[in-house]
Amino acid sequence: MNGALSKVRVLDLTQMMSGPYCTMMLADQGADVIKVEAPSGEVARGYGPFLDDDNERHFGGYFQSINRNKRSIVIDLKSDQGKEVFRRLVSDADVVVENFRAGVMDRLGLSYESLNAINPKLVYATIRGFGDPRTGASPYQDWPAYDIVAQAMGGIMHMTGPVEGPPTKVGPGVGDTVAAMMTAFGIVSAVLHARESGQGQFVDVAMIDAIHALCERAATSHGYGAGNANAAGNHHPFFVPFGTFPCRDGWVAVGCPIDQFWVKIADLMGEPEIGTDPRYAKNDERIARRDEVNDIVAGWTRNRTKKELEELLGGKVPFGPVNHIADLADSPHAAARGLMVELAHPGSDQTVQVAETAVRMTETPGGAKTPAPTKGEHSDGVLAEAGFSTEEIEALRRENVVG
Repeated sequence: MNGALSKVRVLDLTQMMSGPYCTMMLADQGADVIKVEAPSGEVARGYGPFLDDDNERHFGGYFQSINRNKRSIVIDLKSDQGKEVFRRLVSDADVVVENFRAGVMDRLGLSYESLNAINPKLVYATIRGFGDPRTGASPYQDWPAYDIVAQAMGGIMHMTGPVEGPPTKVGPGVGDTVAAMMTAFGIVSAVLHARESGQGQFVDVAMIDAIHALCERAATSHGYGAGNANAAGNHHPFFVPFGTFPCRDGWVAVGCPIDQFWVKIADLMGEPEIGTDPRYAKNDERIARRDEVNDIVAGWTRNRTKKELEELLGGKVPFGPVNHIADLADSPHAAARGLMVELAHPGSDQTVQVAETAVRMTETPGGAKTPAPTKGEHSDGVLAEAGFSTEEIEALRRENVVG
């Protein structure tokens, strides 16, 4: 692949969402990501949606979307031979990534310290709910954690949702994906350091920590003694108007973070006088009259369609229609930017679409190129590259150590 990370080899032991999303980001930028699976295969292979003509069911859409561009090898890490196979792969790798609970790899005899002894340049990265004791022992480190737990305990649910309503989960699994993005950043940073210094290191991202970092405004508000940042619905605590407003066929987003935009929108609404009216001209005054100002804007948007509002406001003030995914996929922006990409799907005559990488690079573009692998699809090739002979590979297969 023509990617900036094309000379980086990653051993990917991760499962479900957070880890595979992280290694997907590396693979999209050209890294050789080798997905190491147990003989039973990664559990997420069984999650849909599935294509109607796919009778082989190697995997569904969940697995395809975040495991594209990877190779797969099956190794039984519970066996002594399997551990030795993995150690031989580590000797030639740049990165190991895992998202097991703390202590799992240590109990397998494959701790960071033991693998670092084999390969001092190795970057060993983890994503766990509450982190690893190597960088700070949380009292919750043995708790299982998924996206919903990270969102709840990390603070984002408290500041999401209606003003007078229950805490609300962010729709996409940001508890997983934000931790994944931060881990990918940490891995690339550590690989750069290792190549300059010859020294690998342990990279640890806790899902809770990642969500806390994402809530930077709330954290800073607390840190400055300004109290908790509570839910503000679909509007902003510091700017007015700045939120979503109803229209005839749905909702639109409008933002006026500076006073000049308020003057502009007042003119576009046909009420230029309120743009300079002392009651509304300054943001502080609009905050003091938040409901009144929002009602003025909503009263104007309510009688128009998204398209009409786009023609009036688009490009003049911060504005956008509230899209669902199909709206966005069918939009001229998606066409111009190539937001969706076609991939083959094993066991089906159909191609499928997945979200293309959002990271665009002019010299090393990367991107989604190959479908997710079938279980163990690349075992022989990966082992041969690691120096295993044909006879050794056949013997390992007979013992069900690899597959």
